[in-house]
Amino acid sequence: MGSQVPVPGRGRDSGPVFSGVAAEVIEDTLMHLATENEQYLSELPEQAGLFKETRIVEFIFLLSEKWHLDQSTRYQAVELLERFMIKQVEQMCDGRGSTKGREQGQRSSWSSVRDHITNTFVLRLVSCVQLASKLSLHYSRVTSDTALTFLQSLKYSYTKQELLESELAVLNTLHFHINVSTPLAYVELLLEVLGYNGCLLPAKPLHQLCVQLLDFCYLTRETIYDTLLKTAIENSTPSKLQIAKFLTVKEDFMLLAVGVISTGVFILSPGHWEQVVEHLNCITGITPQSILEFSYAVVRRIVGSTTPEQHRGNCGTRSPEDRIPPQK
Repeated sequence: MGSQVPVPGRGRDSGPVFSGVAAEVIEDTLMHLATENEQYLSELPEQAGLFKETRIVEFIFLLSEKWHLDQSTRYQAVELLERFMIKQVEQMCDGRGSTKGREQGQRSSWSSVRDHITNTFVLRLVSCVQLASKLSLHYSRVTSDTALTFLQSLKYSYTKQELLESELAVLNTLHFHINVSTPLAYVELLLEVLGYNGCLLPAKPLHQLCVQLLDFCYLTRETIYDTLLKTAIENSTPSKLQIAKFLTVKEDFMLLAVGVISTGVFILSPGHWEQVVEHLNCITGITPQSILEFSYAVVRRIVGSTTPEQHRGNCGTRSPEDRIPPQK
């Protein structure tokens, strides 16, 4: 989709540099991420994952590429949109039964909620990408002019004031808690820990492969976790209760990061795979069997793609304008 244009004085993003962090910092950061992950899973809303549908994720990834945003920004934008949309739906539905004629009022209110969400969805998505682009010190940030130009290309007639109000709506709904850790942060930290523990892995190519696999996991999320669930319960027809209980597995960033690294090592350096799985088990407490099953689900999905065009982590050469989430 074209080459990135370096900003004078900052240059291109050369990626993370491993083996340069003190052990105490690594340990503290790992404990922080683990605690954050456990807290998120303990408070998980039942609608979690609803707005990580493939077309939405691909739209965000393509838009991030179009605007030359760094790797972490696209994951941050996906997670921001997911959390915002769930909170917004919850807030809008809380008061929907307050009108006279309760059942009729609820139906009418839900219809208005649905219409509002549909009519503002692309604007909110763009706002989440904008906010994500402002959270780190990467070399590209989405300005209001850039966002408006894109929205106008989709025939939306928003103003700068409406764009600002949309950003504030996201911030207020999330109580300004938008700097959430992404699965990429877990991957990079675990790679750092593996290197510190003496795993002699090709850090840079492994990191690049892990990012591609993480993209792939986001874009084929439902199929991968469906395979993982059926493998775990040894049944091809899981019950509604099993599906509901499995939600915490689907939203577990630590498991996702461990599974991505395990799969990457299996592909890139299979001779180190068993050693890496043992280390990941010791670091995170996730069992070798769970790590194996996750890697199996990912590899099976990769091998099962009938053509490269169907499921590819880099999104190909299509533009985000071609992947506007359908209005329902």
